[in-house]
Amino acid sequence: MDFLTIIQVLDSTVRLGTPLLLACLAGLFSERAGIFDIGLEGKMLAAAFFSAAVAAVSGSVWLGLLAGIAASLVLSALHGLASITFRGNQLISGVAINFLAAGMTVLIAQDWFGQGGRTPSLMGGGRFEPLTFPFADAVADVPFIGPIYSELLSGHSILVYVAFLAVPATWWVLYRTRFGLRLRAVGENPAAVDTAGVSVVGLRYAAVAICGVLCGIAGAYLATALQAGFVKDMTAGRGFIALAALIFAKWRPWHAMWACLLFGFLQAVALRYQNIDLGGFVIPVQVMDALPYILTVVILAGFVGKAIPPRAGGEPYVKER
Repeated sequence: MDFLTIIQVLDSTVRLGTPLLLACLAGLFSERAGIFDIGLEGKMLAAAFFSAAVAAVSGSVWLGLLAGIAASLVLSALHGLASITFRGNQLISGVAINFLAAGMTVLIAQDWFGQGGRTPSLMGGGRFEPLTFPFADAVADVPFIGPIYSELLSGHSILVYVAFLAVPATWWVLYRTRFGLRLRAVGENPAAVDTAGVSVVGLRYAAVAICGVLCGIAGAYLATALQAGFVKDMTAGRGFIALAALIFAKWRPWHAMWACLLFGFLQAVALRYQNIDLGGFVIPVQVMDALPYILTVVILAGFVGKAIPPRAGGEPYVKER
């Protein structure tokens, strides 16, 4: 494997890890506030459809992005209503959102476009174009540094840079602001937060809303940047992989980034190397495609060490009278 091939694999790793990272940070905000959200998959799927549909009709990718965020926020509001206001089971609410999005997106896509649950292919202003850094073409031929700058760092869509900038932003919000302190406290001991005169319900709704925005950006990225339109079930389990990465990272932003890049790397390797020959024994492409999901099962089975979630996670808060 030469250096250029390594750069190309790493470039694919960044692209494929971006939606996982956004969804992982979304789950981080929600679960740090005590609201378990396995509906990340459904929110991403709904956002992917509505962003692609609006971008296809309007020709504006920015309107598509806003539509995707709005769709994700609506599902987040439903999850918040069920699990915060009505104190329902958070896991069941998340499963319901996943089923709702899976059926709703295909049904509406068929009704609107009549292409078997797909949207028309996006072109021109309907897609996020890659951003080229200054002097990227000029330094492309410089050994070592050139390919890293021109191929690996430059040439991604704006949402990729937003995703990676969201990591230090998330760390700063959670660990350096009053809002972040209260958010983490709500996930650990909501009664103490309530005693201090801070609204537990308000903080949890804020966390769910942030989760919705990030999932909306993740879904829009899938349909308008990574691919050129919506297809049925295009999230392909990425919401669940993001949850596994969140557990693997033990609910910490920087660790979450590296966990998502690990999953992205496995996907990139699976796409790059279809059949690997190991001394006469050929690893079939299906095994390579299954690697991210196998790692998900391994992580969730607890083989990477014990991950302790927020103490009040999954439990509705009942204010004492």
